[in-house]
Amino acid sequence: MSTPHNQAEKGQIAKTVLMPGDPLRAKYIAETFLENPVQFNTVRNMFGYTGTYNGKPVSVMGSGMGMPSIGIYSYELFKMYDVDNIIRIGSAGAYCEDLNLFDTIIADSSWSESTYAKVQGGYEDDVTYPSEELNAKLIKAANDLGIPYRLGRIHSSDAFYHEDNVPGLELFRDEKGCLCAEMESFALFHNAKICGKNAACLVTISDSLVKEGITTPEERERSFTDMMKIALTAATAE
Repeated sequence: MSTPHNQAEKGQIAKTVLMPGDPLRAKYIAETFLENPVQFNTVRNMFGYTGTYNGKPVSVMGSGMGMPSIGIYSYELFKMYDVDNIIRIGSAGAYCEDLNLFDTIIADSSWSESTYAKVQGGYEDDVTYPSEELNAKLIKAANDLGIPYRLGRIHSSDAFYHEDNVPGLELFRDEKGCLCAEMESFALFHNAKICGKNAACLVTISDSLVKEGITTPEERERSFTDMMKIALTAATAE
């Protein structure tokens, strides 16, 4: 059984899927960390792979950028492919001066001005939440691996670029309490809730909105290894 966006047949995708935004990051993770990875999707170059990590099956697939894109892919994984857990592993822009490039953030909630959840399922709130069970596994994995992290709320936005006449840091950071910005978690958490499944999100700081510093495209593809190791360890935990 395939979909318009995924050529995989049932049984080719593991119960837990790691979802970076960049399909090339998915390819890098599969080729670097998974044992015997097999590619299950090339439609629209949204690469997906299944292999094993510590002897246990796990899949990794790109989500693309933004809520409409991850909304499609995560919904299909949950509904059509019987996936139980999706862990987003993305990049984010820091809102706080004490966050540095390559720092790892585990989301305990996602605030958004997006209408995605309302349009998709009638959800009226502006905050969605990850699975407590998955988050506990991520936190344990980070602690066991000795990798520092921050736990907190992230801003999930529909817009990458904002004009000066619309709300900015004063709302996102100071009023809503967001540590950083990305563009997918709000929709992912909503889809998990309506499908009765589990989702979590951890991100690596790739740039800052409050001080100088930015990672290169190659660094974003290949150097966010702390986040990858945490997610893979959590994905294969008992």
